[in-house]
Amino acid sequence: MTELGPSPLAQGDPQISVADARARIAASLRPIEGSEPLALAEALGRVLADDVISPIDVPAHDNSAMDGFAFRGAELKPEGESRFRVVAAVMAGDAAPVATKPGEAVRIMTGAVMPEGLDTVVPLELCREEAGIVTVAPGVLRAGENRRKRGEDLALGKPALARGRVLRPADLGLAASLGLTTLPVVRRLRVALFSTGNELREAGQPLDPGCIYDSNRHSLAAAVRRMGLEVVDLGLVPDEPAALEATLERALREADVVLTSGGVSMGDADYTRDLLARYGEVAFWKVAMRPGRPFAFGPLKRAQAGPPAWLFALPGNPVAALVTFYAFAQEALWTLAGAVRPATPRLSARSATAIRKRPGRTEFQRAIVEPTSEGWQVRVTGAQGAGILRSMSEANALLVLGHEQGSVAAGEMVEVWLFDGLV
Repeated sequence: MTELGPSPLAQGDPQISVADARARIAASLRPIEGSEPLALAEALGRVLADDVISPIDVPAHDNSAMDGFAFRGAELKPEGESRFRVVAAVMAGDAAPVATKPGEAVRIMTGAVMPEGLDTVVPLELCREEAGIVTVAPGVLRAGENRRKRGEDLALGKPALARGRVLRPADLGLAASLGLTTLPVVRRLRVALFSTGNELREAGQPLDPGCIYDSNRHSLAAAVRRMGLEVVDLGLVPDEPAALEATLERALREADVVLTSGGVSMGDADYTRDLLARYGEVAFWKVAMRPGRPFAFGPLKRAQAGPPAWLFALPGNPVAALVTFYAFAQEALWTLAGAVRPATPRLSARSATAIRKRPGRTEFQRAIVEPTSEGWQVRVTGAQGAGILRSMSEANALLVLGHEQGSVAAGEMVEVWLFDGLV
């Protein structure tokens, strides 16, 4: 395979690398302020505003992990069968204490409180009961087995859930197990969203000659809502300075983040660049990547006092808009929303085909990753044009070729970003 030379985009063009852009964004942002108490039933997907400290021991008592018979583990014989006389039964929820003597056992159900002095449970299937005597064969279990200790899951006064956690189903169950009915959550981050371009039409409207339906607002709004954030949909904005300025003013009044698509390239009608430069300190306009080279980020000043709104100006091409959202905006929105999340799931996979690439830019290719007998394999979803949204819909991952990386041979290992960690 012939190696391609360096990209002309990387020579003397005022653009920054993907890694540099991500680093600059991360260094700029701080979480928003404000929180509210929310009922457990409404808290799924919200960001926890404060640490949750356990008000109780979980479990509240030593209890049985099995249905079986509880006895003193020290009475197990190292050789020969151990026999115990069954003197009582304890069910889950029973509060009355049961007193036992040496050589005695109680029938006990899973979750039932262990009677004082008993520390071992033999499961029903590992013992034999006849005429009120339970027999345990040698070596079946060790002393102390099948007992859950008080506070084993969570001790009184210990952290249960950490601030910044995006609440999942198990977290809400844990909170309920502590007797909590509400949780403190960060207020929803508000993201103002609009698309620019005289050629854009709303779905359902007649399509005039030379015009296209706007898909970006729908895919980007869905991506933001899936994060549990609030969308302020400002619709379609024509390429007219007055209309753009009025929309931007409204976005600055109503939202924490301004997310635009279109209007940040070098075209004659791209008034957005000049307007944004007047309102804020746009950190950069171009990133060495494909797709998605035109991308702008920075703080925008508000007329009223308070923190700035943060601009993410994405390209107009549908795939480029989504790729730049995943590469830059999504992690930034989590940070602003107060969330502490693990990095996007990534893996190495074997490329099914050769891929041509120039060093000097990062490339994000739509791809399908799947397991094989030899490990993970990845293949691109056909044509990779920045406007081919169908190939993005068919993909389950992004195949990422790094800034300095050149062409890839079939069978070579490449980096893959899983959509399950992105969307």
